[in-house]
Amino acid sequence: MRYVPTLTDPRILVDASTRDDAAVYQLTPERALVATVDFFTPIVDDAYDFGRIAAANAFSDVYAMGATPLLALNLVGWPRDTLPYELLGDVLRGGADIAREAGAFVLGGHSVDDPEPKYGMVAIGEVHPERIVTLARAQAGDVLVLTKPIGTGILTTALKRDLATASDLAPAVKSMATLNAGAARAMLATRVHAATDVTGFGLLGHLHNMLVASGLAAELDAAAVPVLPHARELADRGAIPGGTQRNRDALTTHVSFGAAVPEATRVLLFDAQTSGGLLIAVPAERADSLIAALRREGTPVAARIGRLGAGPAGAITIG
Repeated sequence: MRYVPTLTDPRILVDASTRDDAAVYQLTPERALVATVDFFTPIVDDAYDFGRIAAANAFSDVYAMGATPLLALNLVGWPRDTLPYELLGDVLRGGADIAREAGAFVLGGHSVDDPEPKYGMVAIGEVHPERIVTLARAQAGDVLVLTKPIGTGILTTALKRDLATASDLAPAVKSMATLNAGAARAMLATRVHAATDVTGFGLLGHLHNMLVASGLAAELDAAAVPVLPHARELADRGAIPGGTQRNRDALTTHVSFGAAVPEATRVLLFDAQTSGGLLIAVPAERADSLIAALRREGTPVAARIGRLGAGPAGAITIG
């Protein structure tokens, strides 16, 4: 982040300095653009599913800011001499189907010849400047609610290492290809304090960013965190991504585990996610309303996993 220029224009409402999920630029007193970008190498074998997951992941940052998607641009790296364009067509079709589901238009993009395939999107949305949801407004006493189970990093790594089958991965694919649109509608209707989506930094990494931005600490109930099928056993078998281990190394001094928390659970809480759910900080008196709204929206899960409180900013205690 130290190489990203510091800008002070009053139209810039959110930039990279806050580690929020997307940038926000004000157009008028009532309109602001939300912009984000994400792309990665294939994490599943099916090209169409890869496109769906990458697109849902890109739009997730728009939803986390409380915005409505408007449009997207494709980003493609493709080995033109080794993989057929028909496969790329399947990837782009998957991305277009998710964009259509989000109510957004895919208006073009850019591609390069690349020895390793990559796909993602620039995603653009719109939000009222007074309704932006950021990391920095969580308050002591807020309840933490999660809208998707964790474990996608473990499962996709297990697939690459032939420790899991495509059928083992099916629940994870369904979760990753699910837009966070319903979760965003529920949180906006409930007037939550803060939110972020759970992606590469893992559940604990994204929670830590929220805590630092808001000047708070957190207590998590490890048993309350929903986990995808097979993820625990595969973590025990060593299917641990490099990103998950880097997350753990980076957060060691900020996280304290109770002795009863199993090792596999500890790994999963650091697990680098793709297209994860929203992590929402909601006032305790509105937590029941949020859970009910999430269930009406049919989000993959609606789980209370902890509470925020006073303490060293960024500190997380897990029991």
